Amino acid sequence: MYSITLRLAMVLVAGIVLQGCNTTEGLGKDLTSAGQAVSEAAQENKDY
Repeated sequence: MYSITLRLAMVLVAGIVLQGCNTTEGLGKDLTSAGQAVSEAAQENKDY
């Protein structure tokens, strides 16, 4: 019984960790896109 519980806990933790990686990667891509948009807007509105 202990072995089955341990295996189930490991599978659940692995699933949560892997989803966290996907979420973090998506957040990084979103922040990169936002940074590029801000940089482009700054370049378009330069006065000098």
